[in-house]
Amino acid sequence: MAANSYSAWVKSLATAPSPAPQPQPSGHSAAASISHGQVRISLADRQDRDAIYRMRHAVYATELGQHPENGDGRLADDLDGFNHYLVARIGDEVVGFVSVTPPGFGRYSIDKYIEGSALPIPRDDGLFECRILTVDARHRGSGIAAILMYAALRWVEDHGGRHIVSIGRRELMPFYERAGFRRLTHSFQSGAVTYDLMTISLTDASDQRTRFEHLIQRIRRSVDWALAIPFERLPGAFHGGASIGASRGSPTISADVLDAWFAPAPGVGMALTGQLNWIARTSPPTYPDELRAAIATARGVAPESILPGAGLSDLIFRALPTWLSRASRVLLVEPQYAEYRHVLETVVGCRIDRIVLDPAERKAPDVDPAPLQRQLRRGYDLVIIVNPNNPLGYRFVGSRLAALLTSLPPQTMCWIDETYADFAGPDTSVEQLAAISSNVIVGKSMSKSYALSGLRVGYLCGSPQLLSALWPRIPPWSISRPAQVAAIAALAAPSYYRARYRETAALRAQLQGALSQLPGLSARRGVANYVFCDLLPGSTDAATLTERAHERGLRIRDFPMDPDLRWRAIRIAVGDRPTNQRIVQILSEAIAAAS
Repeated sequence: MAANSYSAWVKSLATAPSPAPQPQPSGHSAAASISHGQVRISLADRQDRDAIYRMRHAVYATELGQHPENGDGRLADDLDGFNHYLVARIGDEVVGFVSVTPPGFGRYSIDKYIEGSALPIPRDDGLFECRILTVDARHRGSGIAAILMYAALRWVEDHGGRHIVSIGRRELMPFYERAGFRRLTHSFQSGAVTYDLMTISLTDASDQRTRFEHLIQRIRRSVDWALAIPFERLPGAFHGGASIGASRGSPTISADVLDAWFAPAPGVGMALTGQLNWIARTSPPTYPDELRAAIATARGVAPESILPGAGLSDLIFRALPTWLSRASRVLLVEPQYAEYRHVLETVVGCRIDRIVLDPAERKAPDVDPAPLQRQLRRGYDLVIIVNPNNPLGYRFVGSRLAALLTSLPPQTMCWIDETYADFAGPDTSVEQLAAISSNVIVGKSMSKSYALSGLRVGYLCGSPQLLSALWPRIPPWSISRPAQVAAIAALAAPSYYRARYRETAALRAQLQGALSQLPGLSARRGVANYVFCDLLPGSTDAATLTERAHERGLRIRDFPMDPDLRWRAIRIAVGDRPTNQRIVQILSEAIAAAS
């Protein structure tokens, strides 16, 4: 559900009875009786699961008679091996929960009542089931049900959901319908309770966001939000990873973003601090000609083939809408960053095809371009390649990629994202080819390989003819003076950075080896500053492992929006040796907690 749909949810939940089997106190509105930060929302751990199963037995066996009571006093089912439970806790006690059944495991609870082919909504990788929203009898009517439902919606949204299916008690259908659910023509009897099948689309956004903002904020103020996903997702391109606040001091290891583990070259700090007051108060050059010249010299191309910007993302958002239209056909070599798909789908609105490449032997970091070359025969206006690939870590060797690029038809443009190419070795980049080509463009960030993520500098390398269409879209003073000063100083220290890249390769190999020893993980060889890990069959899923690691002070990256990766893969940034050792230790603890 889009963010502005949550307002309608919250409004309806705030004025409706809790979906619990017991009458509510009159005049009791959601969140009214919950004090600031009293309720903690988190992903259930093993200890929570025991409390959940006992509460399920108390409500659905003893109270509602939907299941026979058992001497163990616990109620679970075969979906619990891959369900996600979101729990509400007051103090140390679990007082409510909701279960989310993700796609990709072949089963839902509703399969007991309706065959998959009879389900009137797509049964695909965007279908989630929310079920057994339950609140302890002592807390019904307090607003905990509203908080849990909001958490479930956010969880589904942040994990690539497009539809939710559920069953609701017949007497509460007006409540669900006010919340946006659509009742389907299927009813079921379970014990003494009649249920109706219902669904809601997550793309069905409300246009009344501002009217109900205060209700969302009431929920925000009443909870301790301990999920790794943000409380609200702002509109815009989804990237993933967690940003660090403006101030230092957090003990959390941020291995989900790929900022450099090393410091910038010493000359960068000297250039900034030596004239800091002047740099801060003085406008940057109208156009970054000095930076442009420094990049060109470092890359061995003409300055006319360089177009700098305030980070590569800035240039992606400017360039693609300039070159493409709704009639364009684009090929994405996936997996890759979500920004490209966002701009192509949301901003431009063009047609997208995808090809997923993977090294034939996952222990080898190089990939064969032949499948891509065959796909390109279908005819595209643009193909986008991230080389080295993020997140998988493989690369196209520059000479093999160059052979593919020179065989492209003139009407097909190729965008090569080389953000991590410096880590992969000098035989990876095709910048010098792009500088003289009529249909190849290289996009490069200076954030990761130069340790300048906080300053936002990137550039495009291409023929002057290609870049000429973009210059009118670049505003004056687009790159700050501190960023230009730092980037120029960094480019003047190539030997320093080459040494850091060699160290990164050694640290990456050590981290990969240590991760491969952890149960349930298979760490791939790569060529950049991160390690990609497959989660083996029978191990925990990526979303749960990410949450368990986050609870222990480690942020790792999973891929909730990628249908091929979201339950089975994680990516971990390379750190220095002590940080890598701590990463492995925390992951070991998190895997044990998630098992």
